[in-house]
Amino acid sequence: MIAQKCFDFLVIGGGSGGLASARAAAALGAKVGLVERGRLGGTCVNVGCVPKKIMFNTALHAEMIHDHKDYGFDVDAKKFSWPVIKQRRDAYVKRLNGIYADNLEKSHVEHIDGNATFTNDRCVTVAGKTLSAKHILIATGGYPVVPNIPGAEHGITSDGFFELDDIPTKSVVVGAGYIAVELAGILQSLGSDVSLVIRFDKVLRKFDSLISTSVTNELEKIGVKICRQTQVISVANQADGRLTLDTTKSMLKDINSIIWAVGRLPLSQIGLEKVNVETDSKGHIKVDEYQNTSAENIYALGDVCGKALLTPVAIAAGRKLALRVFGNEADAKMDYNLIPTVIFSHPPVGTIGLSEEEALKHYGKESVKVFSSTFVPLYHAVTERKVKTSMKLVCAGSQEKVVGLHMLGQGCDEILQGFAVAIKMGATKKDFDDTVAIHPTSSEELVTLR
Repeated sequence: MIAQKCFDFLVIGGGSGGLASARAAAALGAKVGLVERGRLGGTCVNVGCVPKKIMFNTALHAEMIHDHKDYGFDVDAKKFSWPVIKQRRDAYVKRLNGIYADNLEKSHVEHIDGNATFTNDRCVTVAGKTLSAKHILIATGGYPVVPNIPGAEHGITSDGFFELDDIPTKSVVVGAGYIAVELAGILQSLGSDVSLVIRFDKVLRKFDSLISTSVTNELEKIGVKICRQTQVISVANQADGRLTLDTTKSMLKDINSIIWAVGRLPLSQIGLEKVNVETDSKGHIKVDEYQNTSAENIYALGDVCGKALLTPVAIAAGRKLALRVFGNEADAKMDYNLIPTVIFSHPPVGTIGLSEEEALKHYGKESVKVFSSTFVPLYHAVTERKVKTSMKLVCAGSQEKVVGLHMLGQGCDEILQGFAVAIKMGATKKDFDDTVAIHPTSSEELVTLR
């Protein structure tokens, strides 16, 4: 097949990772094309991090209204308008889509609209056109899973959450990961009656026990009804248009919205077998530490690879790849160790490194020392509503190197970034102890733990 257009670098996917890699390669002199079938920005900008954080901020306002009287303000929440924040949120996302398009143009990256499919001769077809490139990056992302049960189509996913025209009176969120936790917290704080269906006893079971236990407790504290050790059997429409959820424990009735938050799968159905790109059993593309796939000069990064599904990770990996391929930096690669992560639960979580359980398994009990504290932050010292902050440092070895930091509480999402730099540089407990505390703040607890 004869290509109608040739590039040095063809990027399939206009999400965070693909955009970053495309622009970085173009800045290094490469002729770059980028294929995207939907809105630029991918999951993060359109149905992920950005609109989710706006809704998290909205929920914070709802929570803080309850504290106003304790600070001397005579303020009542007369009404919350979901359509108002939806309109403003969607307008901001649309503005970001335009900014990404402008940035591609300024970077001299050609934006190609449509679905990409590989051909047997290593070309890519898009909307009837055939493209070729010496180097090809697959950054197609992923999509939320809908369970294979009767009536599952009556529910929505996290994508559908951002299409809701108004807040559901009664909601059920199915799942125990960070997406489920975040959406349940937002909906409950804004006035929905929320039930959270989980298979085990706690949410966020892959995180440190401090996080898992604390977040589960806080969800219940704000009113979320947690249905433990429960699995969904089916969903059915009621005569009045509402839904009934049949589970292994009970029937949940009169539901306005069911949200599936039970995992994500890769968008990798683009003819990879034609170019011998290997995938795992779930369709994730297999890559080495340099983002190389099994096919020469074809790379992959981001959610389609199934590792560290975070926007900043994809961006960093994309830029490193461009440096290696077009910037003569042969050893440039993404370091997947010590990645800081935030969960916008209520209150938010900040975490980096090994959990206490992982550290004990890796280093042995005799080599691990844990420092922790739970306290009421100053903000809540004068409020009837009390939300505690919990912090934990996990240290290992004779030097007590900090190998894990886990915290939950007001401001922990913002606190983490600076401490992540220190931990990435190899900070020890003594380094923390030798740092003068900033008083009065919650963050000072981390440098005064004993």
